[in-house]
Amino acid sequence: MIHSYRGVAILGLAVTSLLATSATSRAQTAPVTETLSLFDGKSLDGWKPTDFYGAGEVAVEDGSILIKLGTKMTGFTSTRTDLPTTNYELSFEAKRVDGSDFFAAATFPVGKSFITLVNGGWGGGVTGLSSLDGSDAHENDTGRSYKYVNGKWYRFRVRVTDKTIHAWIDDKLVVRVNHEGRHVGTRIESRRNQPLGFAAYESIGAVKAISIRPLTAAEVEEANQPIE
Repeated sequence: MIHSYRGVAILGLAVTSLLATSATSRAQTAPVTETLSLFDGKSLDGWKPTDFYGAGEVAVEDGSILIKLGTKMTGFTSTRTDLPTTNYELSFEAKRVDGSDFFAAATFPVGKSFITLVNGGWGGGVTGLSSLDGSDAHENDTGRSYKYVNGKWYRFRVRVTDKTIHAWIDDKLVVRVNHEGRHVGTRIESRRNQPLGFAAYESIGAVKAISIRPLTAAEVEEANQPIE
């Protein structure tokens, strides 16, 4: 009887564990229906340092994720499995602590692919998407000149739908492009930031207030208006 009881108890524990694992898996893959805060301001929970060659340290300091100087690129990548891939808005705040190139380039999903919003690349002078139709931000129609001041926080927002990508800096629209029918992808070195991540190049960057939310039907309709 004792052996029989132990067998039933072990079986019960196994079933309970399986149900808990299944519930966790469903929660991680369920569609996002509300705003997700992706950084708690205290830890790298939900993130991992990106394994770029010669990467510097990534650490939480003063309520932000500090991307320290490495050989070339340093960054961090999301470990979550419940991120939306379309009809969403990504928002974050970032500053270049030191350096003269991009400091919080954000790689994010666009349907089944990914793309990077480069902020201050190519020596600090270019902001735009890399890559569209194989062309980087400095050579495609999203590239813009935008001057960043070291030590100043900037607010970024990116909206993605099945047709368009919009990006704002401090509520100024800097990117508005129809990606439908175009080849969307990242540079080779940015692929380690997929599905969602941030990187700095020969610069020290800081990122905070990272969140993602689904777009409303009205916002999707507005974003998909024809772009001339």
